[in-house]
Amino acid sequence: MQFTVPQFIEVEAKIIGPISARQFIELLVTVGLLFLCFKIFQMFIFIPLALIIGAISGGLTFGNINGQTMHYFLLNLVQTLKKPRLKVWRRMEYMNITEQKEIVAEPMAIKEQFSQSHLASTALMVDTGGAYASEEIRNSVQKKIKKTNFDNQRQQDIQLK
Repeated sequence: MQFTVPQFIEVEAKIIGPISARQFIELLVTVGLLFLCFKIFQMFIFIPLALIIGAISGGLTFGNINGQTMHYFLLNLVQTLKKPRLKVWRRMEYMNITEQKEIVAEPMAIKEQFSQSHLASTALMVDTGGAYASEEIRNSVQKKIKKTNFDNQRQQDIQLK
């Protein structure tokens, strides 16, 4: 069975000639902002303002730096400037031997080592849904049940007192 692997996934889909959807929306926002400036300001203020807004919008819309669109480049620039430039390792003072607390090592619980036959019989029990089980597994399960029942009984006794 063959699958089609997508190619050129970094390239934006073009909707109007060479303009992608993102670029089209950015141009619409720019035209709306320029129209708003045209209605609010007089002509001698509007013309320099329109040149500045157009240059910024053109750079953001069509500009690429190192294969990245301008808005991704600016986001990366801001994140880089927010990070500290100098990384300093702060050395901690050594504690005196007399100040150190004595560390008590707790004994680790020793787990049972299961043999290959035990694993095989457990796999058989799981595969058959518990219908077939070896005597070894039945005995270990019964021991756990007895221990659980004993623990539950002891907790009930404590609660009653």
